Amino acid sequence: MSLFQKFRDGLKKTSTKLASEIKRIVTRAPRLDAESLEELEAALIAADFGIGTAAAIVERVREAGNPDVLAIARAEVERELGLATHQLAKAAPPTVILLAGVNGTGKTTSTAKVAHLLKSQGNSVLLAACDTFRAAAIEQLKIWGERTGCDVIAGQYGADSAAVAFDALQAAVNRKVDYLLVDTAGRLHTKKNLMEEMKKMHRSLQKVVPAAPHETLLVLDATTGSNALVQAREFHQALGVTGLIVTKLDGTAKGGIVVAIARELKIPVKFIGLGEQLDDLQPFEPKQFAEALFGA
Repeated sequence: MSLFQKFRDGLKKTSTKLASEIKRIVTRAPRLDAESLEELEAALIAADFGIGTAAAIVERVREAGNPDVLAIARAEVERELGLATHQLAKAAPPTVILLAGVNGTGKTTSTAKVAHLLKSQGNSVLLAACDTFRAAAIEQLKIWGERTGCDVIAGQYGADSAAVAFDALQAAVNRKVDYLLVDTAGRLHTKKNLMEEMKKMHRSLQKVVPAAPHETLLVLDATTGSNALVQAREFHQALGVTGLIVTKLDGTAKGGIVVAIARELKIPVKFIGLGEQLDDLQPFEPKQFAEALFGA
């Protein structure tokens, strides 16, 4: 299956709903009067594109007079998403990637999927099990490690997660692996003590490699819609998020949230989750995303 087809299949719920709404609006009023433009803006906001993006698309449509609404929306979304690099950082080995997020976003699974992708590109990968709180989290990552062919550095439950991260990075340096992926405990973005613990983990990593982590990826669940934007704001303020992984896009009609977050916070989307399989986490491509949402 082509990458574009994966995007199209994964975004089907969002694109079907949008196409239906836009077709209904345009068919009823081809010249798009004020009432129709308000309906168009409401449809975009309902898909969680955010007020800013929805207003920008509507303004472009208004300026065009009798426009191809889908083409205008596609171009605007691609423009807003194409501002920053979507490639992962690559440093002198090891490159350290820390994954953060609230509980239930698919963080541990995403860690494994990123590892699988990096391995498929010929890189060596080590995993760090720094979720020392959630029951069975360490075992879960070890199972994923076996499936992806990656060793896992782990401590005991209740251990200091920063110490585990420190040991894992030392092991990564000694083994000369290309990437260390650090799976962390889920934390509410509103809990200051948990955020401070994450900052402590940053400091522990920097004792071994001063530039680490080279990426801090925030894993967001697309089905939570606008709440994902709230989470992104808080995590970015606390940790300096460098990229996003947006999961479960195949299960929601609110795929516009990807655009809303990128527009407000200027954080590039690195990967999107379009299914349950290991290869269903895909590197983000703004053009293909926009085309899958609004038709090629």
